Amino acid sequence: MDIRPAATLALLRDGPTGLEVLLLQRSWDAAFLPGYYVFPGGAVDDSDRAGHHHLGNHTRGGYDDTAINQTMSLDGGGADYLIAAIRESFEEAGVLLATDRQGQPLTTDRYQQALRRRQAVCRGELDFARLCQDLALSLPLDRLAYLSHWVTPAGAPRRFDTRFFLARAPAQAARHDGAETIDHLWLDPHLALADHRRGDRLFSAPTLKTLRELCAFASADDAIAYARANPPAASNDRAWPARKGDRTIMVESGTPAYDQVRKLDPGRLGHASATIDPGELVAIGDGVYRLTAGNPSVMTGPGTNSYLLGQPGDYTVIDPGPAQDDHLERLLAVTDGQIRQVLVTHTHLDHSPAAKVLHERTGARLVGYPAPAGASQDAGFQPQWQPRDGDQLATGAGPLKVLHTPGHASNHLCYLLESQGLLFSGDHIMQGSTVVINPPDGDMKAYLTSLARLLEEDLAYIAPGHGFLMGNPAVVIDFLTTHRLSREHKVIQALHHHGPGTLKALTPHAYDDVPAAIHGLAARSLLAHLEKLVADGRVQQQGEIWQLR
Repeated sequence: MDIRPAATLALLRDGPTGLEVLLLQRSWDAAFLPGYYVFPGGAVDDSDRAGHHHLGNHTRGGYDDTAINQTMSLDGGGADYLIAAIRESFEEAGVLLATDRQGQPLTTDRYQQALRRRQAVCRGELDFARLCQDLALSLPLDRLAYLSHWVTPAGAPRRFDTRFFLARAPAQAARHDGAETIDHLWLDPHLALADHRRGDRLFSAPTLKTLRELCAFASADDAIAYARANPPAASNDRAWPARKGDRTIMVESGTPAYDQVRKLDPGRLGHASATIDPGELVAIGDGVYRLTAGNPSVMTGPGTNSYLLGQPGDYTVIDPGPAQDDHLERLLAVTDGQIRQVLVTHTHLDHSPAAKVLHERTGARLVGYPAPAGASQDAGFQPQWQPRDGDQLATGAGPLKVLHTPGHASNHLCYLLESQGLLFSGDHIMQGSTVVINPPDGDMKAYLTSLARLLEEDLAYIAPGHGFLMGNPAVVIDFLTTHRLSREHKVIQALHHHGPGTLKALTPHAYDDVPAAIHGLAARSLLAHLEKLVADGRVQQQGEIWQLR
């Protein structure tokens, strides 16, 4: 699949209470991010190169193409991105970041003339460069600040190599185009994030990251000045050599093993493994090792990861896994039985049963929460210590911060090795799939709250209960949150068009994008969403019937 160059422009202004940013809502019929709130943006067109003829002298003076390319770590074509950002802002939002040939703001008359031709530009009947020529416009690229660089991960229906920019909006009224975009608003970034947490607005991961960055600034000028002084470093997402069996392969960016092999093999020597092999001890950090149990399945992926922290004489084990003899003997062999404590993230049967055996054979202290009463979980796990949220646990690799993260399970804990920014996420975050939220112990509202809480921590990598190390934790968390909120919107639409209804009747409509063969499992997830919506006051239940309030 081709990865198209694209540009996005976050337009800023100073509102009554502080910084505001312009957001557009995409059409629900859009093939990419339907219904999401976005900044103006889109693919770079071939015609954007023609826009170079309309860079006035006031722009060329200190912001030529060479300087732009250097700032954006490109060999050429940097100005094309900025021109595309200005064009897309005009097409989608009706905001024209242009001046006259002397660098003066557009007169009302000239701006209105441009607006009358806007639809022709949107339809491709009129090149943006021709519009600039006809109206004697200049494009002030020096008013844009380069903020970030995002590449759509593999697997998406469309992939873009997108540069994000900031600019102060001119004194013009924004107008969504009514086709690609169906609404617009100016919003404080803090309020936008609060709307997202409530499920009122959908944002993609790059938009959420940008909104969080903007929260740090009191004014548009402050944000733009920061971006100009701190352009993003050149990205490096080239394929990485790795070992697969007795072969050397190239691991592509966006594939499961990529972040791990890059971390473990920064010199590109090809010695890091691109597979997860049960029983193989893998050093993933300073004094941190992963040992995967041989229990692969549809639900557990390549198997349950046990993590060992410390050094000879002082080991901590996180999630010892199922009580499988071969895995238990391997844990005892690599630690020489010198295990001081065993921590569990939760008491599902693929994570904690081996803890009891390790305690009996080594005297290790058991740490975690017991199984909820009546739940089909590991009732044999009886911890000697139940830590509180925020507690610190000493290990041979450094202190761990305890984070209570209910959602997948009410007794779920994550452990953060703060010195390395390494989060042991158990089943709170898995690689390759979203986790099951199965009521009554599973709680969707608690799960989303727990995800949001992780964004407050300084994370560098996620060490999941299943799968490889995961980089870019904030992006991973934003993706998972947005995925759940997107499903929540489908649930609301199913209730709107097909409710009131029973769980069984609503499932085919809320999950019309998954095979009917797994609608039984989907119904459990639907129940979790409905219970969250009841807690939010948006849905009510009467017997087996669910309906919107």
